[in-house]
Amino acid sequence: MTIQNSKYHSKPKLLDQVSQLMQRRNYSPRTVKTYTSWIKRFIIHNNKIHPLKLGEKQVSEFLTFLAVERKVSPSTQNQALQSILFLYSQVLQKPVGWIDDFKRPRRAIHLPTVFSKGEVKQILGNVDGIHWLILSLIYGAGLRLSECLRLRVKDIDFEYKQITIHDGKGHKDRITVLPERLIPHLKRQIENVRIVHDKDLERGCGATVLPYALGRKYKNIAKEFSWQYIFIAKSVIKDQENDMLRRYHIHGTSVQKVFKRTLRKSGITKHGSTHTLRHSFATHLLEDGYDIRTIQELLGHKSVKTTMLYTHVMNKGGMGVRSPLD
Repeated sequence: MTIQNSKYHSKPKLLDQVSQLMQRRNYSPRTVKTYTSWIKRFIIHNNKIHPLKLGEKQVSEFLTFLAVERKVSPSTQNQALQSILFLYSQVLQKPVGWIDDFKRPRRAIHLPTVFSKGEVKQILGNVDGIHWLILSLIYGAGLRLSECLRLRVKDIDFEYKQITIHDGKGHKDRITVLPERLIPHLKRQIENVRIVHDKDLERGCGATVLPYALGRKYKNIAKEFSWQYIFIAKSVIKDQENDMLRRYHIHGTSVQKVFKRTLRKSGITKHGSTHTLRHSFATHLLEDGYDIRTIQELLGHKSVKTTMLYTHVMNKGGMGVRSPLD
């Protein structure tokens, strides 16, 4: 993308600067993509004028355009604003007091969709194979889809019946429960991974994708079995930096598609996704009498207020009130 200011041409393109800085600070690939996308839209909206020549007026007009013309939600407006804030404060190093005074849109509070225990049973009963194991693990351990797919062999502790989540939301590690029912299935899946890994090593491959700069620090760690993904992809990919063939995990989009088909097959009319299984995990634990602080730790919520949302959707009817008609 070309910015109308020749003195910036000698430097990396602005969006590349944003992307590189975010990657150095270990932002998730999804967040990097989201921020750069909003910054690009902001620049295009202002006729590709360099952001250093823009100010509070242009930011305000852009957010108003999103709200009025595009009718985006308050959370999406906040997302756009956070992206622009990052651009000015972290990349351009420009004082952003004028943005701090901007009135942020109030985020609406929506209650999460939750499947009943019977509905979860229906869903899991209509899927099989590797996707059954993935969906069962999301529900049984309260995982996000990305957390589940990024699990490595070393993250499963069969003795203590626990799973370690590394670099979850907010770059936090946490421990959650390993459902006993899934132990034999996970052991079988890990053994399948070992077979594939051994064959990869025989043909000169066997490396996985590593976080941060571990591959440069520890030369052979990418080929160690303990670092292999549990839900491996069927094919290998070529590393653009060194042309090495690596095996990644299953893509999340394929799991979401399978889930949508399974939801329709189950005859459930609720609008849900794989993340609804995580909501259901929390709600069902509350219904079973578990402490909300414990559930907060299992989910990795920063604030207990987030976890408390599930108290409003427990199986007690509207706010736990019995209708006078009954």
